[in-house]
Amino acid sequence: MQRPVHAFEQTSEQTGVRTLAAELPARAGEDVRLAGWVHRRRRLASVTFVVLRDRSGLAQVVVRDPATVERIEEYAEETVVEVTGRAVANPQAPGGVEVDEPTFTPLTDPAPTPPIELWRPAVNAGLPTLLDHAPVTLRHPLLRAPFELAAAAVAGFRETLTALAFTEIQTPKIVASATESGANVFRLDYFGRPAYLAQSPQFYKQTMVGVFERVFEVGPVFRAEPHDTVRHLAEYVSLDAEFGFVRDHRDVMEVVSSVVGGMLAAVGERAPSALDRLGVELPKLPPRVPELHFADALALVGADPDEPDLAPAHERAIGEWALREHGSDFVFVVGYPMRKRPFYTHPQPDDPRWSNSFDLLFRGVELVTGGQRLHRYADYLAALEAAGQPAEPYATYLETFRYGMPPHGGFAFGLERFVAQLVGAENIRQVTLFPRDLHRLAP
Repeated sequence: MQRPVHAFEQTSEQTGVRTLAAELPARAGEDVRLAGWVHRRRRLASVTFVVLRDRSGLAQVVVRDPATVERIEEYAEETVVEVTGRAVANPQAPGGVEVDEPTFTPLTDPAPTPPIELWRPAVNAGLPTLLDHAPVTLRHPLLRAPFELAAAAVAGFRETLTALAFTEIQTPKIVASATESGANVFRLDYFGRPAYLAQSPQFYKQTMVGVFERVFEVGPVFRAEPHDTVRHLAEYVSLDAEFGFVRDHRDVMEVVSSVVGGMLAAVGERAPSALDRLGVELPKLPPRVPELHFADALALVGADPDEPDLAPAHERAIGEWALREHGSDFVFVVGYPMRKRPFYTHPQPDDPRWSNSFDLLFRGVELVTGGQRLHRYADYLAALEAAGQPAEPYATYLETFRYGMPPHGGFAFGLERFVAQLVGAENIRQVTLFPRDLHRLAP
């Protein structure tokens, strides 16, 4: 059954109301009405060009009437205007069509000079300036492109998991205790008693496996991150999934591969113009992502075999190995030491020093963390005791396992890190919408 088209969704061809810049090639020879921002004005001896910007791209408007030329001098860049005229084929115009014989109607007062020249193809400003003035600088086609990729990636994440019968959930971001990791949490006053901003939906998504079997969430998480680096944020968008009746962590890895593949495909299908603007070529996800056991990864990079984790330099070296030896931008590292993983992680059955967990590295940077979880109530009590933690703060979480939970596992990764690696950003703030970090709380 075809979905009905609502009035606000109808195209100009259907209604005659508004033509988007991207629709102009199909409207050559017709009268059109455009509306958008004045992106650039160029006054020549006998003609003036006004480039109009809307959500779909750029449209060129040709002005020859002297009175109109004088009038549009008042319409500075970023002034919002309506333009009516005739669409005329011109191979030199954006999309091969321009608008002639225009009539301009301002929809706002003339705009002041923007903090950067948005019409220039390149961005000639430092990151602090771009972030300080983000409400305006994000309008630049190059600066908004990463967020078009992010939107497409999230759509791919949702579509892939929905096709695998996962149910989307939304979990609380204000929690009663900082029990998952204890450190780096934001404490707040909750009607006179302490509460915290959630660092992860981990406990809730595990709980919901007992309800839906397969769940996922897209939402913010918060870390009171004391490090002021190009990789750290105090708030980011986490892409989480959890599902039941797994055999072990390899079932989770298979879903991760499907999800990352679905996200890359969605970016290519939904945001090709953003990829073109950024000059980004999508990485290829091999049919089988190469993998290394953690112990072998340490040996590969020449690290101390007693190291509990991989350093950033180790991750980069492993990423280079995967690309060199397997032609892959992705590589799984499996079997991290149990002492480095959270208490709910399932140990490797034949050697409990290691865990049934993994990281997926993307171009030498940890992207996804996941694995199999414990699912028996007694195992949770034992794990908490071994970690020297009381069970009481986890009472409502543990109730989930008292009443029967299947073997399950899941994964999580940051949207901003995915986009940063995709576009080769030097600083994660370049691909973060209004970033929050050690120093920045506005805009």
